[in-house]
Amino acid sequence: MKKGNPWALLPIGVFLALYLGLGLTFEYALKIPMGFYNVPIVVAFLAALLVACVQNRSLSFDEKLEIMGQGIGDKNIVTMVLIFLAAGIFVGVVGRGSAESVAYFMLSAVPARYSVAILFIVSCLVSVAMGTSVGTITLITPISVAVASATGFSVPLCIGSVIGGSMFGDNLSFISDTTIAACNGQGCKMKDKFKENFFIAFPAAIATLAIILFLSAGEDISEIAIKEYDLVKTIPYILVLIGGIIGINVFLILLVGIVSGSVIILAVRGTSFSTLTASMGAGAEGMFETVMVAVLVAAICALIRKHGGFDSILYAVKKIFKGNRGGQIGMGLLVGAMDIATANNTVAIVMANPIALEMSKEYGISPRKAASLLDTFSCIFQGVIPYGAQMLVAISAANELGCAISAFDIMPYLFYPAMLLVSSLLFIVLGKTAKEN
Repeated sequence: MKKGNPWALLPIGVFLALYLGLGLTFEYALKIPMGFYNVPIVVAFLAALLVACVQNRSLSFDEKLEIMGQGIGDKNIVTMVLIFLAAGIFVGVVGRGSAESVAYFMLSAVPARYSVAILFIVSCLVSVAMGTSVGTITLITPISVAVASATGFSVPLCIGSVIGGSMFGDNLSFISDTTIAACNGQGCKMKDKFKENFFIAFPAAIATLAIILFLSAGEDISEIAIKEYDLVKTIPYILVLIGGIIGINVFLILLVGIVSGSVIILAVRGTSFSTLTASMGAGAEGMFETVMVAVLVAAICALIRKHGGFDSILYAVKKIFKGNRGGQIGMGLLVGAMDIATANNTVAIVMANPIALEMSKEYGISPRKAASLLDTFSCIFQGVIPYGAQMLVAISAANELGCAISAFDIMPYLFYPAMLLVSSLLFIVLGKTAKEN
C-alpha cells in the first residue's frame, strides 16, 4: 500500500483554521453578533485552493488546472450544482408566503407542540422516497422556518430536525447514491444492506424523535393563533412533497414545483411575467455562494487526491486498527475522513471502497456489513460538517426567507447524526465478529 503524502492534506487544515478561527474570533473574542455568519467561506476555500496549487512542484500549473477541471466535472458535482440552482429558482418562485401557508395549514391539523417532531418524521419519509438529503432539505427547510416563526420554536432546532431526517433517508433509501455506491463497491445486494442498515438507523431515529419530543415538551409554547392562509399557495409544496414520498426524480419534482408555482403567481396573484422571471433570477442568485463552494471543494479534493493526501489517510487507517471490531471502526473512520476531506458522502464512499474491500477480507467483515458501515459513517460525518452541501443548502434556504443563521447555530441540534453514531458503535461492539455468509 502507498504511504501517500500527509502534507497533501494541508489545504484542509488551512480551510478549517481560517473558517473556525475567524468564526470563533468574531463570535467570542470580538463579540460580533452572528460572528460565524460573517466568515467568508468562499475566501477560506480559495485560500485552501491556493495552498493546494503551490504543492507538488513536479506538476505544472496547467496540469493542475486540468486535474481541477476533471474534479469539477465529476457527475456528482454537476448533479449537485444543478439541484442547487433548481432549488434556488423554486424558492424564488414560491416565496415566503407559500411556506407560511404550508406551516399554518400543518399547525391547524397538528398541535403546535408536536410540529418539530412532524418535521423530522416528514423529512425521514421524503428522504427515503427521494434518495437525496439535499433535495429533502431544499423542499422542507422553508416550511421549517415558517413553522418556527409561527410556533416560537427556535429556527436552528427546526432546521436541525429537518437535516437529521434527511440523513435518515440518505442512509437507507434504495435509490440513494450512497446506497448504490456502497453496495456496488462491496458487492452486496441492496436488500441485504438495507436489512443490516435498518437495525442501526431505526433505533437512532426513534431516539432522535424522543429527544425532540422531550425538548418540545420543555418549551413554553403558547396556543398559536392560526393566521389566514391560502390553500392555493400550498399546492407547489404539496406537489413536491407527494412527489418526494412516491420517489419521483428530484429534478422532475422541482420542475413541477416551479411550474405550478409560476402558474399560481401569474393566474391567482396577478403577478406580471417580468416580476416572475426576476424572482427566478433572485432565487438562483441566492444559491451562487453554495454553488461556488461545491466547485471549490471539488477542485481542492482533486488536487489532494493527486498529491497523495488520500493515500496517506488509507495507509494510517490500515496501520492503526486491528481485529474484526477494530477493522469495522477503522472502516467507519476511513470513510469519515474521506467525507471531511471531500464534503461529499457519495464521493467519500467511492474513494473508500477499494481499501474497504481489502479490509473486509482481512478482518472478516461481510459485504453487507461493510456496505452498511460505509454508508452509515459517511452520513454521520456528512450530517454534521459545517461546510457540507446539506448544511449549506439549509442555511441558504433560511437566508432566502430572511432568517440569518450560521452552521454553528444549527450544529447543537443535529441529534440524529449523534444518535446514529451511538447506534453504530453499539452495533459494532455488540454485533457478530465472525465472518457472515
